[in-house]
Amino acid sequence: MTTLEERPLLPADDPRHYRRALGCFPTGITVMTAAHASTRVGVTANSFASVSLDPPLVLWALRTDSPSLSVFHDARHFAVNVLAWHQEDLSRRFAKPADDKFDGLTVTEGLGGAPLLDGCAARFETRIAHQIPSGDHVLLVGEVMRYNNFHREPLVFLRGDHLWLDQPTIG
Repeated sequence: MTTLEERPLLPADDPRHYRRALGCFPTGITVMTAAHASTRVGVTANSFASVSLDPPLVLWALRTDSPSLSVFHDARHFAVNVLAWHQEDLSRRFAKPADDKFDGLTVTEGLGGAPLLDGCAARFETRIAHQIPSGDHVLLVGEVMRYNNFHREPLVFLRGDHLWLDQPTIG
C-alpha cells in the first residue's frame, strides 16, 4: 500500500485532474466589473491577487473567450467586488451568461462607470495599468485608486464549491 505522498506525479495535460488539484487551494470570490460606451459587464472571478503595495496593484485573469473581454479591454477602470459570506447568489449570477447581469440589483457607479455592488466584504476601484496575454487568459493589472473595507466575512471557494469561513471543510 502506498501513502498519498508516494503516488506518482501527474502530467498537467489532464484538465479535469489538474483543476481538481487547483481546487485544493481556497480562494476568495470576487465579481469584477467594468463599463465602456454604456455597456456594463461583470464576471465572477477567484483569480484575484495583490501584486504590490507601492504602488498599490492588484491583478486578475479573464479568459480570452469571455464575452466581457472587449469591455474590460476598452475600459480605463475596473472594480473588484470581494463577495461577503451571504452573496453566493451574486457569485452564481455573474458566473453565467445573461443579457443584463445587473437587472434588479442596486449598484453605485464607481470610477470609469464600473458598477459597485452592495453588501460586499471589500471593494477596490482601479485604473487599468496593464493587460498581459497569458495562455488562454488575459491578466488585468489595476492600480488601486480607492477602496472600502466593510469588515464582513468573505465568501470562499474550495474544491469546486462555495463555503463560509466558519463552515467546516468538505471531505
